[in-house]
Amino acid sequence: MYKSAMVASLLAVSLALTAGSASAQSRSDSGWYLGATIGQSTVDIEGCGGGVDCDDKDTAWRILGGYQINRNFAVELGFHEFGDASASGPGGRIDFESNAFELVGVGRFPLSGNFALYGKAGFYRGETKASGSTILTGPIDIKETNTDFTFGFGLQYSFTPQLSIRGEWQRYADVGGGDIDESDVDVMSVGLVVRF
Repeated sequence: MYKSAMVASLLAVSLALTAGSASAQSRSDSGWYLGATIGQSTVDIEGCGGGVDCDDKDTAWRILGGYQINRNFAVELGFHEFGDASASGPGGRIDFESNAFELVGVGRFPLSGNFALYGKAGFYRGETKASGSTILTGPIDIKETNTDFTFGFGLQYSFTPQLSIRGEWQRYADVGGGDIDESDVDVMSVGLVVRF
């Protein structure tokens, strides 16, 4: 699923770029925008099940800003807070907290009636904290940072040329690393975007 979703996102961006180069750009197609999203994160915690109980879902939120280069392509910078996750069992409990800065390209394919499909792909710089205690390790207090790939897709509806709503799915691959096991983080969210 990981590879097919990544290929689909890259294909959407490529198609949007091709469409963008074939169309005439107008002044109203470009400009700056700001936005915010809220949704639910799901962390793929390794070892869940059996005697290990995992709480892998939490509220996630993001703030973002971007520049719409033309009607089909934009560049976005954002900060995403994934919330908390935990794994617990007879041997102890570990709590995780993660966030990420991201830089992505967004390919947009307009549909009829103010709707548009979009795909996004880029990179993130993540930070993960793990705390708690286990029988084997004793107290745990670790922080790791990593850089990896992120991609997603969604549907956008524009109420006006300045105000839009989004619904999207996005994956952050291999969050963690070092002394913290890497986990994919998936986020389903809705948000508002305001253009200037």
